[in-house]
Amino acid sequence: MSKLNKHKILILRDWLIRNTDKDHASSIEELQEMLKDNGVEAERKALYSDLETLKCGKPGCGLDIRRKGWKYYVENREFTLEEVKILIDMLQSSNFISAEKTDELINKLEGLVSTHQARTLSRQVYVRGKVKTMNGNVYESVDLISDAINRNKKISFKYKRFNIKTRQREFTRDGAVHTISPFALIYTDQNYYMIGYGEDTEKLIHFRVDRMAEIMVTDQDREGAEAFEKVDITKYTSKVFYMFTGEERQVSLRCENSIVEPFVDRFGTELVLVPDGPSHFKVLLNVVVSPQFYAWLVPFGDKAQISGPDDVREGMKKHLESILKEYN
Repeated sequence: MSKLNKHKILILRDWLIRNTDKDHASSIEELQEMLKDNGVEAERKALYSDLETLKCGKPGCGLDIRRKGWKYYVENREFTLEEVKILIDMLQSSNFISAEKTDELINKLEGLVSTHQARTLSRQVYVRGKVKTMNGNVYESVDLISDAINRNKKISFKYKRFNIKTRQREFTRDGAVHTISPFALIYTDQNYYMIGYGEDTEKLIHFRVDRMAEIMVTDQDREGAEAFEKVDITKYTSKVFYMFTGEERQVSLRCENSIVEPFVDRFGTELVLVPDGPSHFKVLLNVVVSPQFYAWLVPFGDKAQISGPDDVREGMKKHLESILKEYN
């Protein structure tokens, strides 16, 4: 028996997975022809036996081979076509994954379905104008930070911001090294962020991972564990808008019922909403007050008003006046 004949069942398995689905079944004759093209001779009776072996007959074992008339195909796979489409949509709409890495991962995902189904994946909608990260090493950065967290070590790195004059990302603080005790990685607003304890600030701060460069795990043990233990990460990400820092405050708002969904989406279903007449509700939020918080409220127009505190109301007024000034 030739080496190829020994591998006949593996060739058959791979071909069925890659080339058949419920709309594209293959007859025994077609399977014989395929094997012959691969240098393998196969009798009909032997092929029937091979198909039964591949099916295995036990839950979670073998392929889900179905018969359609006198033809055979693989029905259920580990991932359905719909699930693969969802994963591809997520990849294409994610900022933190570079365009090159997106294409690489999509090619791998296409291997989870038949070649015929893979062709339909091109129908997936790309987010128009979506800006992909220019840092192709985000995965490596996430791994390094995770390793430091697991080993209870600080990390050192340099940080980049976009320079309008040079139109490039350049190191902040003239390339000075940050030394931070990392405690968590979070994914919010389409980007990865690291939350850590700063030696200089003596408080929790965050950095966007795709802007971090030259990350190294140091031999210094982390500091700031007590400060981190006091933080609820879920609430932290909901009250910090676009991860811009500021002073945390309790802010009360009066809003129309028609805009309740964005509030529930951001702050969760446990948000306490107090009815205020037939068409409004009141809500008390713990938020980090920043220009980004005011900007988040702007699209709601007159459907959302800050009730207090007075200085936050005044801050919103100044924010709107500064915008209006640019159009006068």
